[in-house]
Amino acid sequence: MKISNTLTQALGLFLSLGMTVEGKAPSASKYSRTEACKPHHPFRPLPVSQARTRTCHVSSHGNGKDDSNNILKALHKCNNGGKVVFDEDKTYTVGTALDMTFLKHVDLEVLGTIQFTDDTDYWQEHAFKQIYQNATTFFQLGGEDVNVYGGGTLDGNGQVWYDLYAEDALILRPILMGVIGLHGGTIGPLKLRYSPQWYHFVANSSNVLFEGIDISGYSNSENEAKNTDGWDLYRSSNIVIQDSVINNGDDCVSFKPNVTEIIVQNLHCNGSHGISVGSLGQYPGEVDIVENLLIYNISMFNASDGARIKVWPGISSAMSTDLQGGGGSGSVKNVTYDTMVIDNVDYAIEVTQCYGQKNLTLCNQYPSNLTISDILFTNIKGTTSGKRDPDVGTIVCSSETVCSNIKATNIDVQSPGGDDEFVCTNVDNTLLEVNCAASS
Repeated sequence: MKISNTLTQALGLFLSLGMTVEGKAPSASKYSRTEACKPHHPFRPLPVSQARTRTCHVSSHGNGKDDSNNILKALHKCNNGGKVVFDEDKTYTVGTALDMTFLKHVDLEVLGTIQFTDDTDYWQEHAFKQIYQNATTFFQLGGEDVNVYGGGTLDGNGQVWYDLYAEDALILRPILMGVIGLHGGTIGPLKLRYSPQWYHFVANSSNVLFEGIDISGYSNSENEAKNTDGWDLYRSSNIVIQDSVINNGDDCVSFKPNVTEIIVQNLHCNGSHGISVGSLGQYPGEVDIVENLLIYNISMFNASDGARIKVWPGISSAMSTDLQGGGGSGSVKNVTYDTMVIDNVDYAIEVTQCYGQKNLTLCNQYPSNLTISDILFTNIKGTTSGKRDPDVGTIVCSSETVCSNIKATNIDVQSPGGDDEFVCTNVDNTLLEVNCAASS
């Protein structure tokens, strides 16, 4: 891992943006969320917060005692026009699954640390079960016009989960930040640490801005922190994710089924699996739609992929004990990856309709039911890891009928040894300004 280089790049990114994840957000009622989204604005204007006229401070028991009741008390007291403060230099312990979907016109200013208990038995039983991929969350944050900021820390106490997952891949590991049914709001600046699984699950939400998020949390044992996606978006629209640093072990951002109108910009991703559309088509009988995405100005280091679209084949298959599927349908349309710098990344670009299935013959026999169209990869440069030499990218569709108008322009990517080949299959090579060395 090129840690020193990564930290230098991250610092440079934040200096260039003129921001810090340590700082406090301005009063939400005094600025336009839409104007705060730079350089690209959201597909639709984001709503402006109402004024906050009162303040409630959350009390902490200390000594690891559950503060959940104190949190709920403050939220109810200052809901509808107030601000709830988690004080600096205090640690708040959460040992109870919190349903906070009732929030409306309220700010949560997190200055201290919120830490979730390591009671794996309790959380497997009581964490909120979401409907996608057996996802569970410590809490559900939802409602209308909710802002969470302050530069404080949410700590998922992930180490016990990393070790437990190594013993049993079917355990339900909670997601650190469950944004469920939130309509209008801003999340960040915040530090997110040691999530048991994904860091964010954003579902059934709209008109939300994420900015100034600092994600990190690696295992200190031989058991890796797996599936620690930065963001997973599901059934959500008009979301902006920007100005953040992500050090993790899976997708930096992942667009799951039925996600539309998303801006992702100014991110520094290290150790991830890329900015990923998908996986899609996992469940037979379901239609997955992902469209109108703009991914802009991404730094990608020490990763398996840079820009990635991953679709399951047209037949059920198993990727791992806890991840299997295939046979679903749908479409990916109007997706742009513009400006990405990579370093030590296996594939600069990867488009696959054979996700989760190593048997290429089976994939060809049962091509994906999802269509991929109107995709642009542009202004991507840097050096791969050399792991896939001589290939630096792969753009492969399972049949000529399911992909159209996939373009690649101004791609300046090489392996450490100088290779620049792409695998291009069942796509229009005339639209790809890359070296398609193996095509059909």
